[in-house]
Amino acid sequence: MTNRLISFQRALDLTLNRTSPLETIVIPVSESSDYIAADNVTAVVDSPSANVSMKDGYAVRSVEISGASSQSPVRLTLLGITAAGQKPPYAVEPGTAVRILTGAEIPKGADTVVAEEFTARVGNTVTINRKAEPGRDILLKGSDVDKDEIVINAGDKLKPGNIGLLAAGGLENVRVFHKPRVALIATGDEILLPGQPLTEGKLYASNLLTLNAWCRKYGMMTELEVIGDDEHLLRKKLKQAIDRHDAVITSGGAWTGERDLIGRVLNDLGWEKIYHRVRLGPGKAVGFGILEDKHIFILPGGPPSNLVAFLQLALPGLLRLSGHNNPELPKVQAILRQTIKGQAGWADAVFGMLENENGTTGFYPITGKSRLSNMARAEALLLIPEGIAQVSTGQTVNVQLLV
Repeated sequence: MTNRLISFQRALDLTLNRTSPLETIVIPVSESSDYIAADNVTAVVDSPSANVSMKDGYAVRSVEISGASSQSPVRLTLLGITAAGQKPPYAVEPGTAVRILTGAEIPKGADTVVAEEFTARVGNTVTINRKAEPGRDILLKGSDVDKDEIVINAGDKLKPGNIGLLAAGGLENVRVFHKPRVALIATGDEILLPGQPLTEGKLYASNLLTLNAWCRKYGMMTELEVIGDDEHLLRKKLKQAIDRHDAVITSGGAWTGERDLIGRVLNDLGWEKIYHRVRLGPGKAVGFGILEDKHIFILPGGPPSNLVAFLQLALPGLLRLSGHNNPELPKVQAILRQTIKGQAGWADAVFGMLENENGTTGFYPITGKSRLSNMARAEALLLIPEGIAQVSTGQTVNVQLLV
């Protein structure tokens, strides 16, 4: 592909069309949080495995207490007690009741549970002063999870609630997509990793740490490295990164200056350049390609350009590698509180804050001298599509959540 600028939407389509989920692995359900399910998962047991009581009370025959009230109580003989986890030792016969605890299996003969606050007990006699229809306070077998029910669909993200559902359905292991191993490489003689002495003219790799935090947010395994403006060393390190990782992201050196080495080195290594330079502001110098079946994203070095290019193009590619069906940031609708000018021929990204006013969510663009502070404060990002010159105050917009 040539070096001509392409539209943001074209770049995103190319990214996702050339990206498929990684291989699948089988892991314990207890370790599967935040992975993406590779298959539909079917419950192998019912939950609960029997009809059980939802209350502490008494298991009885509903027909015998159909007329019970505080003025006309019904007295029954207490047979004993049954608790969760045991087979009921008694069967309820006419004129009898069984003390039952929450979660205990309903004894044979009983079809309802009377909560203990509507009863009184003296010795082996229990007095019922309220009627209860059949099924009252009984959780039926399989009402939480039915055996053979699909409890997780392929492509679903395994959240804590899903984990509990899998466990209730009798699943010990689950097949998921492997999360990508990502090499994050910052380039430039002026860049240092935190912890190294800062000398005049140097700066710490804030971009690299920000990218690392985003990757870790999605459970990706990362390795960080800073490489100076040494073409031979950069070629060597890129080759090593490609050998050990599923994806490589470079930060800085993405343009065409004398020290912008990334594109030159990747060309020498023989990568398939899918695109380089996108009508995205900020973030124009972003590129994407493939080398040895590994995905490589090259990001510009300016902090806003770096982050926008990552969030809008590199992150969707990484999420698709992870198996996400919808590889994008979550979105909410918001009311724009300030008119924003766009560029008719570009997609424009605007960082902003969210505020709740009178039950509606408002989006305020952030302005300030410090690029890093603006990005750190941002709660959402508005992407103005190409072809729209202005978004006006009061307009409803979809914004991407950053928190």
